[in-house]
Amino acid sequence: MPAASPIRAVRESVSGLPREFWWLWTSTLVNRLGAFVATFMALYLTLDRGYSASYAGLVASLHGLGGVVSSLAGGVMADRLGRRPTLLVAQTATAASVALLGFMRDPVAIAAVAFLVGAASNASRPAVQAMMADIVRPADRVRAFSLNYWAINLGFAVSSMAAGFIAEFSYLAGFLIEAGMTLACAVVVFVKIPESRPTVSRAAVADETPVSLGTVLRDGRFMGVVGLSFLVALIFQQGSVGLPVAMGQAGFTAADYGLAIAVNGLLIVVLQIPVTRFIEHRDPRRLLALSALLAGYGFGLTAFAGSVGVFALTVCVWTLAEVVNAPTQTGLVVRLSPAHGRGRYQGMYSMSWSVAALVAPLMSGFVIDRFGAAWLWGMCAVIGTLAAVGYAALMRRLPAEGSAVAEGGPATAKTEVSRA
Repeated sequence: MPAASPIRAVRESVSGLPREFWWLWTSTLVNRLGAFVATFMALYLTLDRGYSASYAGLVASLHGLGGVVSSLAGGVMADRLGRRPTLLVAQTATAASVALLGFMRDPVAIAAVAFLVGAASNASRPAVQAMMADIVRPADRVRAFSLNYWAINLGFAVSSMAAGFIAEFSYLAGFLIEAGMTLACAVVVFVKIPESRPTVSRAAVADETPVSLGTVLRDGRFMGVVGLSFLVALIFQQGSVGLPVAMGQAGFTAADYGLAIAVNGLLIVVLQIPVTRFIEHRDPRRLLALSALLAGYGFGLTAFAGSVGVFALTVCVWTLAEVVNAPTQTGLVVRLSPAHGRGRYQGMYSMSWSVAALVAPLMSGFVIDRFGAAWLWGMCAVIGTLAAVGYAALMRRLPAEGSAVAEGGPATAKTEVSRA
């Protein structure tokens, strides 16, 4: 029967994952459904509060800086305190700081609280990724990370549409709704999700090398992956920083940009699950090299776009790269990190995206102002090529998935899931 195939495909994509994963997935979805502030922050500051675009940019940068700092801190907390306590602290702090931000009026206070929001909201990412790696068996991790990424984008697509209607009614309502939904995530974690940090036997503890941030920094291959992740993130960031500026300079409206970029969210929601089924057990080195090329040349093709339709086609190319890259990259980070240090490794990986979010606006603005948008798109193609070559070189002799080496611990290590 023709209808049976899609239904069976969906069933196979979601089957076999533990109950704890689905509660964590639900928490992620609820969190992203309430992600209103990131969507309308610039409009809130410029239209509602009357601040300049430069000030709005400063606030956005401080929000990103908070994310850079907390990516590492959240990773350390996830390893030392546990995944569950870190999630509870981060989500509760996010709810409190977002609600507080809605009541701030002084520009210095707004900037300071925006930094706190960025720090609190990003502190949970390493813990979420580490917890997923803890509770999902190695063979299912790419699929699990893909489903989580799908939830993030589905939630963000819905919240982006809702944000406009909420902002017309009350910006403060948007802040309070996000705070409430983030607090709901903390309740889900508290009630339904057990601690998952791996525990090892006493004999294994003596043989295990302690993991610190210095250990992560000295891990040459992993830091190479972090560097390559930064390059790829720098490319993807242009979808929200370089593309709207370039389209505006070319005479296109904000509505034109919104139409073109909407293709990104739509394709991720539609393609993430079927594409993951295709790539799930394939060589991550080839997948990451391919995704880097698709990202680089997808944005590179933007130099030849002269209509909204062509811009949308270029978005299709680099969105496919995003669909392939996200679960594969996160799964690779797990394979290269020791089980008892996953939080720190995931924190360092998350930081590469946070730093890219800081650098990308500066890079795109400088290049477009000095040389023109065509140079920016050409740079994206070059960066994508360099990243593809880097992945191919670094990923030689990648440890087999599920092996003791890949799991980052001795064979005697034992993972236990216990209530905190």
